[in-house]
Amino acid sequence: MDGGTAGTALAAGVGAGFVVSAVGAGSLVSFPMLLSIGMSPVAANVTNTVGLVPGGITGSLGFRRELAGHGAAVRAVAATSAAGALVGAMFLLVAPESVFDAAVPWLILFAATLVGGQPLISRGLAARGRPTDPTERMSWPLRAVSTVIGGYGGYFGAGQGVMLVGFLAIGLRQPLTVVNGLKNVAVLAANVAGALVFIAFGPVDWPIAGLVAVGSFVGGWLGAHVGRRLPGPVFRALVVLTGYVVGLRLLLT
Repeated sequence: MDGGTAGTALAAGVGAGFVVSAVGAGSLVSFPMLLSIGMSPVAANVTNTVGLVPGGITGSLGFRRELAGHGAAVRAVAATSAAGALVGAMFLLVAPESVFDAAVPWLILFAATLVGGQPLISRGLAARGRPTDPTERMSWPLRAVSTVIGGYGGYFGAGQGVMLVGFLAIGLRQPLTVVNGLKNVAVLAANVAGALVFIAFGPVDWPIAGLVAVGSFVGGWLGAHVGRRLPGPVFRALVVLTGYVVGLRLLLT
């Protein structure tokens, strides 16, 4: 491995760890960078998932104060995301990539729209007399959505956090800092579950994965400390912007 390849892998980890902790869609940073050093799409995806686990740990720990008292939601979102990711990761290794890739941009654009429109949706529900108070409970429909999004995370991952934020913000109606923390836990759980499958059966490039892991550890810590200080409207705008950039880039490439 030459110096340029090592530097690119390390930078990919730092960038992805930062973005996934602060906003979401960190794989959109690291995945193209791994492709740029000559890795095949599947090998890049598998290696990227394994390497981003440390960033998920530091990113989740950075939101531990915001998640205090939300243990039920943390456990529910982690379990459902991990369960879905196990299926998604196995699907990646046995099915053609083109099937799911065709739907990914539209799912991300839809989720970003949900995030941007969540205040309007909440006001609309209030006007119709439906409850809009914050809730700790992960309803069964919300658990199902989290499982499906976890499956996407195990399959590819870019934009998983953006999609999940949209549904959690509407389903739980918690402050966005709490939703962001739950998103980090979900992404971590999906990456851990996917990594277990890929370590056992996938083409992991271990030297590259190690460099991505080091970078994501640092980037996740930085992203969490920036993300947890963002005002709600700023975070919402960043999530929406990131979602549209991710979705349109995937749609047009």
